[in-house]
Amino acid sequence: METKYLTVDEAAEYLNTGVRFVRRLIAERRIAFHKAGAHVRLAVADLEEFMQLGRVEPITRASVRRDLGRAA
Repeated sequence: METKYLTVDEAAEYLNTGVRFVRRLIAERRIAFHKAGAHVRLAVADLEEFMQLGRVEPITRASVRRDLGRAA
């Protein structure tokens, strides 16, 4: 399987965010990236993993009951 790498601009477009947000993620080391000389590249797989880690499940009645049961 071939790994696909994106530039910062391409990564921002892929995530549907601004370039500034992607650069902040890199500066804060919140996302994996690769340096090729002076160039920064982000693997599509790393972008997908980052998005999955930020996934928030919807609230359901069952999850509320479960969470309230834990608090007791």
